[in-house]
Amino acid sequence: MDMSFTPEQQAFRQEVREWIAGAMPPEMKRNAENGAAFDQQATMEWHRILYAKGWIAPAWPAEYGGTGWDVARRFIFQDELVRAGTPQLSPFGLGMVGPLLIQFGTDAQKERFLPKILSGGEVWCQGYSEPNAGSDLASLQLRADKDGDDYVLNGQKTWTTYAQYADWIFLLCRTSSEGRKQEGISFLLADLKNTPGITVKPFLTTGGTYAFSETWFKDARVPQENRVGPENGGWTLAKALLGHERTQIGGIAESGRWLAQVKRIARNTPRGTASLLDDAHFRRRIAALEMRHRALTMANLRTLSAAQLGRAPGPESSILKLVGTEIYQGMTELAMDAMGHDALGWLDSPAEALPEHERWVASEFNYLRAATIYGGSNEIQRNIIAKNILRLPTA
Repeated sequence: MDMSFTPEQQAFRQEVREWIAGAMPPEMKRNAENGAAFDQQATMEWHRILYAKGWIAPAWPAEYGGTGWDVARRFIFQDELVRAGTPQLSPFGLGMVGPLLIQFGTDAQKERFLPKILSGGEVWCQGYSEPNAGSDLASLQLRADKDGDDYVLNGQKTWTTYAQYADWIFLLCRTSSEGRKQEGISFLLADLKNTPGITVKPFLTTGGTYAFSETWFKDARVPQENRVGPENGGWTLAKALLGHERTQIGGIAESGRWLAQVKRIARNTPRGTASLLDDAHFRRRIAALEMRHRALTMANLRTLSAAQLGRAPGPESSILKLVGTEIYQGMTELAMDAMGHDALGWLDSPAEALPEHERWVASEFNYLRAATIYGGSNEIQRNIIAKNILRLPTA
């Protein structure tokens, strides 16, 4: 299995790197260099820049507005976006519901939704988890009862990421209580902004951000034509989306950027007449994480190489999610340790108290405590690996 990049692919990497450097507005570039997070306005600005270039949906087929790139070029492109610190686009439209509509949607659904997902004209969020249905997602209870040409929705979703900015939500709902609990689930698309009976309430995370929301449905009417796939057949669609989500959550490229951030902080942290980076114990901690990161990168490249041969990702996405989130957390922990008492600083710390590139470390550290839980907890991923890769019996 050849996991090296060809000269043509290396040339493509250089082309992408140079274009990103020239396309990022000065203020966006300055924030990226300082490791700052981007607000919704900056994120949508970068979305429009990529859309104008024609690079907004690398994984989509060219006939639907994609680039037509092979898997290797898509990997390189994403790697360069992370390396440059560009705003991270929402995955819910471009990476989740868009590809799902391409695969399972009707012609009318594709014509209605895909162009606005590409242009950023409509922003999406995900409605999967509920207060009593997280890792055990099939236990969800949001009801969708038929009434004329509509479904009438009653229930609640939680952890709906950035729902306060979204125009539409794709969600799983219960359309039947017969048979196994996975068999009574359907996949619906709902207009968040214009559907009476839907209420969105953001809540503050320990990272100091309003990243998540609770979403309530009270007699909210959604047209049956907004169902994707067959009624009671939504579990198949849900699993397809979760595989993509878990690969993205692994944050392999993002961990590489955090590794550079840790070294930057350690290099500027004094230890007597030297720096923390000269401390042998701290270097060993960096080396241990870097070795794990390189090993995971190799595993990711094996998945990439297999995809180049037409093999779809399978349960190995659970490995990438499991190990990737542990490494991601480890990087932020190491950054906090390197900062010492400065790790008590926060987003609004004054310039004289904390360097700008360190102000987001504590927030990211707190936010990423959840990385081993969302997208399917790492305990669930271990069960998937045991059952489908190691072939171990499970209870």
